[in-house]
Amino acid sequence: MKFTLKNPAGQHYEAYAYTGGKAFDAAKPTLVFIHGVLNDHSVWILQSRYLAHHGFNVMAIDLPGHGRSGGDAPASVEEAAQFIEALLDAAGVQQAALVGHSWGSLIALETAARLKERITHLGLVGTAFPMKVSPALIEASLNEPMKALQMVNVFSRATLAAPPSALGPGTWVYGASMALGRRVLASNPKVNLFHRGFVACDSYTNGLAAIAAITCPVLFLLGESDQMTPPRAAKGLIDQAQASGKTLQVVQVPMGHHQMSESPEETLHALKSFLGL
Repeated sequence: MKFTLKNPAGQHYEAYAYTGGKAFDAAKPTLVFIHGVLNDHSVWILQSRYLAHHGFNVMAIDLPGHGRSGGDAPASVEEAAQFIEALLDAAGVQQAALVGHSWGSLIALETAARLKERITHLGLVGTAFPMKVSPALIEASLNEPMKALQMVNVFSRATLAAPPSALGPGTWVYGASMALGRRVLASNPKVNLFHRGFVACDSYTNGLAAIAAITCPVLFLLGESDQMTPPRAAKGLIDQAQASGKTLQVVQVPMGHHQMSESPEETLHALKSFLGL
């Protein structure tokens, strides 16, 4: 489904959200899924379809300038958070739960801090703060994106063929993720989405203030073998959430950084429990 939004310059563009195979109904409890760098809505396929068929209004988005969404690709976490707020307004959604992966987790966190009671639940999947990216990887994403894509997919995976995965037992998760990355990168010939996303992650500084400012329960969903955002990298956020009296859950699932595809059932189970299903 597409929604018409207006950018800061006053120009209109369309933003895409996958609704899990169900008709959009803003009156239902709404759940927004936010992808990470060089991903799109499809990484949430199992979780979004299940929840769309069990009482939720699902919006698994393509960020602006990614995949099926037009507009300018956000250059910062803050710009992406402004987009999420504008999307909720355009969709007529008064309250929503947010679930974000990696870069998307920072976007969800910043949005929840800004929108306060408008956000009912916050799910941070594969998160870290600070989410620093090695200079070598940032450089490779700019000048040798295919090499950088290979590096990221090796670091992200605990196995090359997770049994079972979101697309069925034996799916070649490495190959599928490589293909997705190439497709998303090619979807915007004007901007290197890989480099822009990494710089946005690396430069975000508001994480601790944001987690202190949220007013909703928060789930930390971490990968036991995650080399991109290892569980220890979320400790600062977890400690700050506890210190500021937040209601929180911390869940570790098997496999690596792409929890949604490598540990899809475990990821879905954690989300269901968090959402009270």
